[in-house]
Order: sequence, then C-alpha cells, then structure tokens
Amino acid sequence: MTIFGYCRVSTLDQDTSMQEQAMRKAYPDIVIRHEKKSGTSVDTRDVLSLMLDMINDGDKLVVWKLDRLGRNLKDLLDIVETIKDKNASLEILDQKIDTSTASGNAFLQMLGVFAEFETNLRKERQLAGIAKVKQERPEAYQGRKKTTDEEAVRSLLKDGYRPTEVAKKLGISRATVYRYR
Repeated sequence: MTIFGYCRVSTLDQDTSMQEQAMRKAYPDIVIRHEKKSGTSVDTRDVLSLMLDMINDGDKLVVWKLDRLGRNLKDLLDIVETIKDKNASLEILDQKIDTSTASGNAFLQMLGVFAEFETNLRKERQLAGIAKVKQERPEAYQGRKKTTDEEAVRSLLKDGYRPTEVAKKLGISRATVYRYR
C-alpha cells in the first residue's frame, strides 16, 4: 500500500509547506506531489491527474483540506469515484474524513454539497452587488469604450483605400474595417 499526498495552492506566490507538514506528521513515509494551479477545474491539474492514474488497489490519496481537491461537487465526486474504482481510498486530514469507511464516505458527500452551496451563494451575492451598482450608477457598467474612430475608417474607404490598407493605417484589424464598411 502506497500513501500519496496531494498539495495544491492556487497561485505561484502561495506555499504548500503547511499542507506538507500536516501530511508528514500523519504519514511520515508519504509520497507527496505539489501543484500550483487554480482549483476551479480538474481538467487543467496535471499533477492530480497523474496521481489518479498512479493510484492502485489498497493505496490512499491524502489531502490537507477538501478544497485542495475540488471546488464543486461534480469534480469531487468524479475524483472520489475514480479512487473508489481503483479500490483505493481518500483521506482529508483536517476534517478527519476517510472514504475507506461508510461514514467517511457519507460525510464527504455532505461536505461537498455544502461547499458547492456556499460557492453558489457567493455567486448570487456577487450578482446582487453588480445589479445594485448598475441601478445606482448605470454608467459603471457601460461596457468598453470604442477604440476605433468609425468616421476615420469610412473616410479612408471613401478615399479609395483598401480594407487591408485602412487596417494598417489605423492599427486595427481587417474585421473591424469590414464591420464599419
């Protein structure tokens, strides 16, 4: 049986040392891999994918906290299912969850539901805040200001310049020229 540790931080200036210390305290012989990637998508996390490929019958994947593994319930359940299909287990140290037990498995799923619920609440609060600002200050969300002088484009075209020449002269794309044409 091999015990794998997965340490993840979201940005390059963050550090995984606290995660690693907690894992080494629980499992001195643990094999730890580190990743500096956002947790919003499992698809871009190469180290996690490699570890899920490497894990075998009887092995265990250990993470420090649930959010180091996945940010939404679907990703979390997919990871747990992959581990389960390989007859391995998952342990989350800070919540003392171990999927090798029935109660640990059930508790993990409940935590995942609450974590996703909190993410959805945060999105709703953000959208409510944006709606309030739009109502109070409509000018705050007018979109990007135009960077192309529409009259200059039309004038150059009228003077006989070809779209490619207009684009070069004004430092814009040909698609923009065609849009104003």
